[in-house]
Amino acid sequence: MPVVVHLSDLHFGRVDERLLQPLVSAVQAARPDVVVVSGDLTQRAQPCEFAAARALLERLPSPRIVVPGNHDVPLYNLVDRWLRPLALFRDYIEADPAPRFTSAGLWIVGINTARSMVIKNGRINRQQMAVIRSTLQAAPADALRVVVTHHPFDAGDKLGDHNRVGRADMAMRLFEECGVDLLLSGHLHVAYSGAAAPLEEAAPRPGPLAVSAGTATSTRVRCEPNEFNVLRVDKQHVDVARLTWSEPDGEFRAAARSSFVRDGGPWRRA
Repeated sequence: MPVVVHLSDLHFGRVDERLLQPLVSAVQAARPDVVVVSGDLTQRAQPCEFAAARALLERLPSPRIVVPGNHDVPLYNLVDRWLRPLALFRDYIEADPAPRFTSAGLWIVGINTARSMVIKNGRINRQQMAVIRSTLQAAPADALRVVVTHHPFDAGDKLGDHNRVGRADMAMRLFEECGVDLLLSGHLHVAYSGAAAPLEEAAPRPGPLAVSAGTATSTRVRCEPNEFNVLRVDKQHVDVARLTWSEPDGEFRAAARSSFVRDGGPWRRA
């Protein structure tokens, strides 16, 4: 089964430096087929923060799918915020606003949900939905279809309506129509995994599985330790291992595991 390492919310500028080498070691030990980073690489979108984030990424296995978060858009430089919101992200991290990864059994597309007009929340537009549709509808029938964003579409009772992506319902209908299997996100600084709630009982296909990662390296934890996910996936099975920072051991250790299966129907816990 392909292995996906899912990191989020690094927040360089507010990083616990002690965690960096243990994180690199843990990610390398997972031997991932792809590393996904779901946004907020920086705290204030400063060049020095992006440079530090890039230095960490270069120590991780490749290929990598990296999307920006709201913290990767300049906050105080209003000219850059409105005219060049992702210029530094593109220069230092990823030039493609919709990065993609394809293999025999895994198709991934990343989408930028950060926007200049809001400080915290995110949004998806129709053009981005068209990119998702055209990319993932071309995937083989047996490939797991994955969408990566910073802001979550669904995270159960851990997600308030004010944190949902703008146009979330429209996007979820699209996901059901074109057979998206898995959603990876961050933003909340808490871990979550579960089947996304269907918009209606007569949905054309079962909805995707939603997985949110906590913050891997930031000092801005929210009632949970620093953590990241290691997923083992195929079309019918997703295993989510949550690795959390252990202060006494000075390393990331397996803390919890959730397994999901399906057989033509919705995802369910194994």
